[in-house]
Amino acid sequence: MSRIAVMGTGAWGTAIALSLARCGDHDLTLWSHSSEVSETIAERGENAAFLAGFPIPKTICVTSKIEEALRAAEIVVSAMPSHHVRASYEQFAPLLRSGQMLVSATKGIEDETLLRMSEVIAQVLGQFDLSLPVGVLSGPSFAQEVAGGSPTAVTIASYDAALAVRIQREFGSQSLRLYTNDDVVGVELGGAVKNVIAIAAGIVSGLGLGHNSAAALITRGIAETTRLAIACGGHSETLSGLSGIGDLVLTCTGSLSRNRTVGIELGKGRKLAAILAGLHGKVAEGVRTTSAALGLARRHQVEMPITEQVAAILQEDKSPLEAMRELMSRPGRVE
Repeated sequence: MSRIAVMGTGAWGTAIALSLARCGDHDLTLWSHSSEVSETIAERGENAAFLAGFPIPKTICVTSKIEEALRAAEIVVSAMPSHHVRASYEQFAPLLRSGQMLVSATKGIEDETLLRMSEVIAQVLGQFDLSLPVGVLSGPSFAQEVAGGSPTAVTIASYDAALAVRIQREFGSQSLRLYTNDDVVGVELGGAVKNVIAIAAGIVSGLGLGHNSAAALITRGIAETTRLAIACGGHSETLSGLSGIGDLVLTCTGSLSRNRTVGIELGKGRKLAAILAGLHGKVAEGVRTTSAALGLARRHQVEMPITEQVAAILQEDKSPLEAMRELMSRPGRVE
């Protein structure tokens, strides 16, 4: 049994807490930055705003007080949107202590610094003269299906082998299977960039271009994601696994994918601002990750043509159909 704090009451954080509760022997706390959200969850026994329809058992303590969540925690899981990670850990760090393990369940790249989430966490902790082991949880995992107990397999990556083994053991259940990996770079970039490719896959669907187009885009999407990961120090085999092709296929084809949904609406001609407003506070990480992924690609001189076209659509209001035409008219290449 472990004392675990899940920091973040979005759909993913809530689903992780529900999955851990099914293990039956953890002391669980679910933290929200909003007292209103935490009080509503505690009163209704449900996260109606972000994961409606899944009862939250009384065994999960829901709070908006950081100290209450972190005080006794052995394992701290962060599941907030990527653009909130730095500010959140600046609040967490003074209350963290030696001996705790951190798990990042956020998929993204920080806009300004181009840092992966584990790098952001380590940088913030360093400012407080604190060094704690960090793991990265990633893989094909829609929150609704994890919350409902559908069989799911994910990856826990860490440079600290003891952390990876412990999380594999403590988080594993009849419905959640974890594989360990020491390629933190590959796992994080696979989880982040797949959201960009999923927007492109949604655009293909919204344009009505068919299954051939979708298959080609997904395949070339994993190729450019792999190029970026290798250039940043990751391993190609990681991108052939759960946190690479597995997560990419799920997010590019599944109807529960917010990033794919954004792409579909763009392909139908809707404007980005209106699409994002319709998400009602839920986050499509690929919208923010696109520019950061391109920044990394330029830093490492990596070609990412799909990501470039998605950026042009999102940031320059480029015609999605014109973007697809340009991808198809690029000079021939050897596969």
